[in-house]
Amino acid sequence: MLTGFNHLTLSVSDLEQSFDFYSNLLWFKPEAVWATGAYLSLKDFWLCLSLSKAATPERPTTYTHYAFSIPAENFDEFKKRVLAHGSQAWQQNSSEGDSFYFLDPDGHQLEVHVGSLGSRLAACKLKPYDGMKFFD
Repeated sequence: MLTGFNHLTLSVSDLEQSFDFYSNLLWFKPEAVWATGAYLSLKDFWLCLSLSKAATPERPTTYTHYAFSIPAENFDEFKKRVLAHGSQAWQQNSSEGDSFYFLDPDGHQLEVHVGSLGSRLAACKLKPYDGMKFFD
């Protein structure tokens, strides 16, 4: 059902510093930046930097997670299968494309996502995040 690695989201404490690190030191291509995040790419790899919010006792973890691609036609069946296995959801989807956020047995935060960096950027161009600027 899964077709590959979709993207990596990293929680960062200083967006400007992290953006500079990945774009200028590691040569990731800037795709978009906004008040609380950035999208960068390296060939087919998609990296999202997400400005970290303060942890709470109810949610002590960060937003760092690993996302895998899944075809739209397999999304609902996959989600039902994971929930039936006892895995817990850790977040509701609030962005473009169907996404399901769930935990592995060790509490690693995972996501399955229908979409790509291209579909995300196209959706953001129609409805940009706060302060969003696009490159190229």
